[in-house]
Order: sequence, then structure tokens, then C-alpha cells
Amino acid sequence: MAASTPNAAPKVGIVSLGCPKALVDSERIITRLRSEGYALSPDYDGADLVIVNTCGFLDSARAESLDAIGEALAENGKVVVTGCLGAEADLIRTTHPDVLAITGPHQYEAVLSAVHAHLPPTHDPKIDLVPEAGLRLTPRHYAYLKISEGCNNRCSFCIIPSLRGDLVSRPINAVLREAEALVASGVKEILVISQDTSAYGLDIKYAPSKWKDRMVSARFFDLAKELGDLGAWVRLHYVYPYPHVDDVIPLMADGKILPYLDIPFQHASPRVLKAMRRPANQERVLERIAEWRKTCPDLTIRSSFIVGFPGETEEDFEMLLDFIEAAGIDRAGCFKYENVDGAASRGLADHVDDDDIAERYDRFMEVQTALADARAQTLIGQTLDVLIDGYDDDMQAFEGRTKADAPEIDGVVYVSSERDLAEGDLVRVTIEEASGHELAGTEIWRGG
Repeated sequence: MAASTPNAAPKVGIVSLGCPKALVDSERIITRLRSEGYALSPDYDGADLVIVNTCGFLDSARAESLDAIGEALAENGKVVVTGCLGAEADLIRTTHPDVLAITGPHQYEAVLSAVHAHLPPTHDPKIDLVPEAGLRLTPRHYAYLKISEGCNNRCSFCIIPSLRGDLVSRPINAVLREAEALVASGVKEILVISQDTSAYGLDIKYAPSKWKDRMVSARFFDLAKELGDLGAWVRLHYVYPYPHVDDVIPLMADGKILPYLDIPFQHASPRVLKAMRRPANQERVLERIAEWRKTCPDLTIRSSFIVGFPGETEEDFEMLLDFIEAAGIDRAGCFKYENVDGAASRGLADHVDDDDIAERYDRFMEVQTALADARAQTLIGQTLDVLIDGYDDDMQAFEGRTKADAPEIDGVVYVSSERDLAEGDLVRVTIEEASGHELAGTEIWRGG
């Protein structure tokens, strides 16, 4: 690998693994590096150093992260490791002793220091310009907005608090300034993320801060309301179903924010939820969902569930299937339980056989797919707003998403149009075909 010439900007590559929260961390790192004069390389060959931002939530994610570190070392040789798996420095050093440095999650200054030590910057303030909204790894028309770090919950299957610490909320005026800059840069959709979005502000006692000409409290509702005034789609992710979540549903009904809630229910059996250390009053949850849909009939609910948790019986699993049908869960991610090192659930009795876990996963997905397909069929003939993400060569159609679909994890709409559409265009589409999470239709356009 050729070294940078004295006049060339040193080039850094980045491999970002894991969830959108880690992606935001990667965006912050590359924004800082670019502001210091570093160039970004899209491949190993062109990079003078590679940063691997790891995930350590599940054993499968840990294995993927270790493989990514190994690949970066083999392809490039100079590697700095950061992210959640960075909290397990001994494991990384044992597996890959040649990494240059290891830092933990959201330790931006430590990452920058490691890069400085092994690849000094050559900053030129005349040419090293960074957009006001920062550099992003997402397409130009949507962006993730992280409102807090860490989590106060202690779910027995989760090691995130040990990796990322307790809840630390950002001041609300800082969040809103970032969101405003994103919209000004062309972002059409803001995806609000954190470990526990509806707990926002709890750690700072909902401290108000000045925004524009007024004081605004750091509360979940106030944040949603203010974001809804910026003129972009606002999508809420990782929302625990605390009572005050009810308050944002009217904002959805009024079109201020998207009628979309991403709620990680994880299970439905009270016995399993208790073992998970999760809220266990599912009957009340069903009542609340019914009220939400009464207030906002277009509401889409996405959730995540775990099958095969220690002690889960066939009766517990059947209760879960009954719940997703009764609740009308529109979008769902299903995870096979993993016995993660460091999680309290490792010590529970009656671990479920792997074959039973796999069989329950297949049954869950069969039920969820049927629910999704039934919902999709009701959309045929309707005209929906669709945000265009690009063009699909295989389908010979533009690809976009409705208000019910978050990028990468939900459904898509294949759009036929008489004109050339661009990423970020918001168009009206009449749905003509539907199958599962995929819709197809034609743009309504009268020319001109």
C-alpha cells in the first residue's frame, strides 16, 4: 500500500456495523476527521488507515465484528477498532493482536487521538470544508437523529447498559439545531433514534433550554411536537410504551409526525416478560393500541420479538402469536434467543433447545408474513405518499417507501412513472399490486 505523499490528504476508510445508533457514531467520527483535513476512502486499497465500528449486542454480532476486523487487517493492515465490542478489548487483542488501537462506544475523542497517533492530519482551512449538517453515511434525503446515549433499563437478555452506560440525554435545543440543519441540507425524513426514545429527558429532569424565542422542555412530547414543525417526515424508533407515549398519537393524527411507532415489545407472555424484566401488562397494551388506532387509524406499529427465551413454553409462544394478531402488528423483526455472554438471562433455568427455537421462529415469521400480506391487500386501489429512494434495475422501476416504511427494515414500493424521479422526491402513487411487504403502483402525474 502506497503511503500518502506530503501534500496529499491522509485517507481514512470506515466499516460501520450494527444498528443506526452506531451509524450515527460513525457519521460523527467521519465529520470530525473531515474537518481536520482527512479524506475518506470508499475501499481498503485507497485508505491509509481503516476504522472498524463494531457491534457487540449478540454473539452473532460479535462474531461478525471480529470477522470484519480480520478482513480489514488482511486487506489494509492499519486498523483502529471502536464501538460496542471495543468494551471487550482483551477479546479483540487475543483474536487480532495487530490492531493499532481499541476504544469503546461513542468515545469520539479517543478514536480521533488514535487516528492522529498513527496517521497525522494535514489540515488546510482553505479547502477542508464540512457541510453544516455534517457528513452522513445515509442517502442525502434521510438521516438518523440520535437524541440520547445509554439506557436505564436492565432487561435480562441485554448487555447494552454495560457497553454504553446509563441514559444521557442531549439538551433539546442541541437536538433541534441538528434537526433544523439536516432539513436545511435537503433531508426529507428524520429518523429519531436512541436506546429508549420515550425516556428522553428523564436523566436531566426534562430541563428546558432556549429554542428560537422560547424555552422548550426536554420531554418526549415536546421533542416530537417541535420536530413536527420542521417540514420533514419524522419517524420515531425504539419507543418504550410508557403512558406518556399516548400523548403523541394526536400529533400523528394531525399529520405533524409520521403515524409510525417502533415499539420493542419483545414478547407477550407475562411470565416470559417478567423473566426478561420487561413490562408485563399485555392486556392493557392491547387496550392502548386500540385507543391509538381509534385516534389515528393510519397508525403503523413496528416491533421486535424474541423467540426461545429461557423457560418459554409452547403455551407462552402461542400467547405471543395471539398477541401479534390481536394487536395487528404491521411490521415485526423476530430474533432467535442468543445466550449472550454477560447477560443475566444466561443464568436462567430451562433453556430452550435450538431446534425448538428455529421451529418457533419459522412459525412466527409465517404468521407475521400472512398479517403483512393481508394488510398490503387492503392498500390496492389506494393512493399513497411515497418517498423515492432510487431506481431498481432488476424491477425496472423506481423504489420508494410509504409513511409506514422505515428504510432498510420495512417494505418498499416499486413505482412506474412517466418522468425521471430523483432520490428524495415525494410523489403520489396509486397502488396496483401487493405482496407481503412489497407494493407496486403508478405515479399520479399530469405532466407540466
